[in-house]
Amino acid sequence: MSLTDVNDVKIYNLSAGKSLPDWLTDQKKKKLLNKNGDLRRKIDLIQDFDMPGVSTNLQVTPDMQYVIATGTYKPRIKCYDFNNLSLKFERCFDAEVVKFEILSEDYGKMVFLQCDRHIEFHTAPGRHYRLRIPKFGRDLAYHSPSCDLFVVASSPEIYRFNLERGQFSQSFETQSPVNNVCAVSPEHHLLCVGTEKGSVEAWDPRQKARCASVQVTSPSGPQAQNIPSITALNFKNGLQFGAGTSDDQIFLYDLRSNSPFTTKDHMNNLPIKRINFNPSQNVVYSMDSGILKIWDENSGKQLTFIESSSEFNDFCTIPNTGMLFFAQEDKRMQTFYVPSLGPAPRWCSFLDNLTEELDTELVQNIYDDYKFITKQELAELNLEDLKGTNLLRAYMHGYFVDIRLYRKARSAVDYYSFDRYKKDKARQQIELTRPSRVTIKTDLPAINRDFAEKLIETEADGLLKDSRFAAMFKDADYTIDENVEEYRMLKPVLAHLKKNKPGKKVLPKVIPAVLKEDTEAQRESTDEDLFSENDDEEEESSDDDQKWTKDVKKQYKQIQREKKREQEISKIKIQEEDDLTVGWDPKKSAKTKELSLGDRIARQEENTFRVESTATGRQMKFSVGAGSKAVRMRAEQNRKHRQERKDLVRRPRGLKLKRVPFK
Repeated sequence: MSLTDVNDVKIYNLSAGKSLPDWLTDQKKKKLLNKNGDLRRKIDLIQDFDMPGVSTNLQVTPDMQYVIATGTYKPRIKCYDFNNLSLKFERCFDAEVVKFEILSEDYGKMVFLQCDRHIEFHTAPGRHYRLRIPKFGRDLAYHSPSCDLFVVASSPEIYRFNLERGQFSQSFETQSPVNNVCAVSPEHHLLCVGTEKGSVEAWDPRQKARCASVQVTSPSGPQAQNIPSITALNFKNGLQFGAGTSDDQIFLYDLRSNSPFTTKDHMNNLPIKRINFNPSQNVVYSMDSGILKIWDENSGKQLTFIESSSEFNDFCTIPNTGMLFFAQEDKRMQTFYVPSLGPAPRWCSFLDNLTEELDTELVQNIYDDYKFITKQELAELNLEDLKGTNLLRAYMHGYFVDIRLYRKARSAVDYYSFDRYKKDKARQQIELTRPSRVTIKTDLPAINRDFAEKLIETEADGLLKDSRFAAMFKDADYTIDENVEEYRMLKPVLAHLKKNKPGKKVLPKVIPAVLKEDTEAQRESTDEDLFSENDDEEEESSDDDQKWTKDVKKQYKQIQREKKREQEISKIKIQEEDDLTVGWDPKKSAKTKELSLGDRIARQEENTFRVESTATGRQMKFSVGAGSKAVRMRAEQNRKHRQERKDLVRRPRGLKLKRVPFK
């Protein structure tokens, strides 16, 4: 058990702590309990309250004696008995359960909506019947007066299956192409459906017609597809209901009004998965995949919240108590107890005594509506002047700052960055509109004009009209650097293309003419062998190919000469290796004595390690430094040793090999 204090509301996590393996003996378990304090504080409120893989749905029976849970893998259902605090039974399915509904007071009658378009009816002994629906179902609700089971799916129809007659009835037709959720009021039995278009439609099962419709969300863009959909729906009583949207909004409505009386934003940009009410405390439970928020239904003020290390899938509460169960993306299902929301259930009344004992221990404080920022982020937001004031709360390696102040500071920083962006765009527009003194009308672009001209000459001007390469001839960042080694190696080829006529479509074979060698020769040769001066070994080719091939070789030799010249200049500048001593040395020059230890190490690394560019790529070269002398001595010793062994070994003489015929 762990205790957290969120906005002065104490929350007890009854599932926190380490679990002991089942294969341990009782003696070993007692030893571990005596040694580890966390294990002693762990409470197994319900034994085996977990799933093999992931738990998906949770629901308490109407008589509040059992809790039903579904999960994977293999898809299964587990029923837990509150009186015995243990597992009642377990069953497996052929497909995962999307939603399920309890039809009786206990676990005797249940219906499960599965992901393979099947609906399964279960009784106490096991599966009773299985049927298939036309579309993939998303939610279901049971209307007890007429014994109708309503199923919403990825279609505009609301399927009706009468359990008394055992047959489908005429479906309801909604105004939305897809329906996500549905709920039936426990008092007047009105059916409400949440659609993908962001509306809630109310249907009267007695008249079999639509009563009313309300548009909960509005379009967030010019297209209708950007309307947030309804993802959660639930009734509080006969007049009030709550609707959750895919953009993290919760709206509380009264059936007598078209506008919500309370609105809440989770501010997590996650769809709302479940909404529930606590009428005795006038609070609302709203959950997305990251957090459960508990807030006042009239003012919208947040009272507390519950977070978990893994994503939430579903939750359920025991009415008129402070007990909550969570299904999450983990094997273990979570159990929380909040005394301020209600007392403990009768079957676990001992929790009140345990919570009183934990009140004297250390409590982990969690600040709501505060943002944690580091010192670096504080400097980026220009809020360093607030150190020592009540607006910053020092915590570990950073500070807690009010979320409203953080948003204002962030918007101010983003505003200045946007201001610089606007100035740059204005400068670009001015340069485009400002005419030059001498205007030359040409169809060639301003960026990479030479390259575009070569494309036109070779009848490859289709690239200029291609939108994928438009930025190459408009943005200055894509300007071709002609001083790069790779581009200089292509200069002879480009010159050869320029000399050709515009109508000539045959391009020179660049790769075969230069790099055509035997396979074994390629493995053993180097760049110098590839561009050697021996031109007599070249294969027969055309005059044009021979000419530009020679130009490529000359260009390569020139690049290599420039590299060697740069290396020689660097060697002249550094005449001797610098050691790593920091003290004064009269033998060294004045510039060397002024260098720091870091500069000397960097200079030594430059002498021992360098990256060079070649025609086929880049290569790294390094020398072993002070250990090279030892390596040479070792190689010389090995050579002398092999020579001595060769001189001492005497070859056998006078021995003849007798051949034996094979029989």
